[in-house]
Amino acid sequence: MERLTRNSYAEMSDMQQRVFDKIARGRSGVSDGRIGGPFDIWMLNPELAETIDVLGKSFRYSLSMDRRYIEIAILVTGAFWTSQYEWFAHETMATDAGVPAEVIKAIKIGERPDFADERDAVAHDLSYELHRKHHIGDETYRRAVNAFGENGVAELINLCGFYTMVAMSLNTFRISVPNGATPPFEN
Repeated sequence: MERLTRNSYAEMSDMQQRVFDKIARGRSGVSDGRIGGPFDIWMLNPELAETIDVLGKSFRYSLSMDRRYIEIAILVTGAFWTSQYEWFAHETMATDAGVPAEVIKAIKIGERPDFADERDAVAHDLSYELHRKHHIGDETYRRAVNAFGENGVAELINLCGFYTMVAMSLNTFRISVPNGATPPFEN
């Protein structure tokens, strides 16, 4: 059961309304006081929500690597945290970015996929080691720098940190997938 106390738009402070309007602009599925996903949680502190939104858009639109590798790292993070909503939102994005279905399925159950693409493998292995071991081994680091450069490695680890925050927010407040959708992970 969801834990977040929901307020209508009219019940929000002036600042919350201003930030809500800014974040909600251009998004689908927005309703009275609800943006969806982690945004409604972050709206509890509108200044923080505004900052997180800018950061999130940077991760979404301003990274140096292909969306495919970004989505693999997000899926590894979502699976690690068994974040229902995060996985639900990003499984389709990963598919749309060209991540093969068998790779997505393996990540979901915590197995290392058989990769046809070395950069897919590197994005996975870097993210996986970061979450599971809390450190990146020398060989994985070398492969990641060869694949994405130091800038790309920094982007991937920061992306994992950002989506860890997303997953922690969603999991703590038990934000469920949209009505009618099947939760991707068994509880």
